[in-house]
Amino acid sequence: MRKSLPNGRIFGMKIAIIGSGNMGGAIAAGLVTNGICGAGSVVCTAATEATREKISRAIPGIVVSGDNKVAVAGADWVFICVKPWLVAQIAGEIRNNLQPTAAIVSVASGIDFAFLKNAFVAGTNRALFRVMPNTAVCCGQSMTFVAAENASREQLEKVVEIFDKLGKTRVITESQMAGAAALASCGIAFAMRYVRAACEGGVELGFRPREAREIVLQTVRGAVELLEKSGDHIEAEIDRVTTPGGITIRGLNEMEANGFSNSVIKGLKAAKQ
Repeated sequence: MRKSLPNGRIFGMKIAIIGSGNMGGAIAAGLVTNGICGAGSVVCTAATEATREKISRAIPGIVVSGDNKVAVAGADWVFICVKPWLVAQIAGEIRNNLQPTAAIVSVASGIDFAFLKNAFVAGTNRALFRVMPNTAVCCGQSMTFVAAENASREQLEKVVEIFDKLGKTRVITESQMAGAAALASCGIAFAMRYVRAACEGGVELGFRPREAREIVLQTVRGAVELLEKSGDHIEAEIDRVTTPGGITIRGLNEMEANGFSNSVIKGLKAAKQ
């Protein structure tokens, strides 16, 4: 069901989110539930009625539309949350309906500033952002990277504020994007592969699969909390567990003998290429 677009703005912002699937929907929810702006100031577009209805149910009061041109009219911020191969098509569709001062925030993986300038700037002094969350954005635990082009300090702080509500955010240069993708976007899968392996090992050690999963997840959660709380070097926390001649050091040495650390580093480097 399409709703009429809002006339009012909250905090001086009208935000259009083009493509409201998993990522766009998570951003919309983060904006509204964390009080960055009111639901009536956010317009979400989606190609299908089913997705529009899903967004409407999930975020009461949010504006939904199937018309990208109408959605971006008067918007201060335009989030591009479509698949990378659709960005050129979307740009051609909405470019002439954008305000000259509207900032573009692209969440499309691999679309660089050169492409965004050609697609969206068209002689304007428009701010551009490349934003790279990971899939944990859906539960408010994303590691998100932001690169900016032609943006004011205030605009950059606003983008960081939005994504800090969905996890943690780091401002980087565009040249660091590939490495950041390997470390955090691919990295979330790499971390899950360790969890899977540890769960399988837990079954061999005599635990039922569900029990092993619970134990491993809590252990990983505890490791993260320890490191964040102490601020110590990772090796210092490992040393607290590895007593001389103990079982932990024997386990670590066996993992290293089978290439644990080297495999992780090689995997990260391969993912950057």
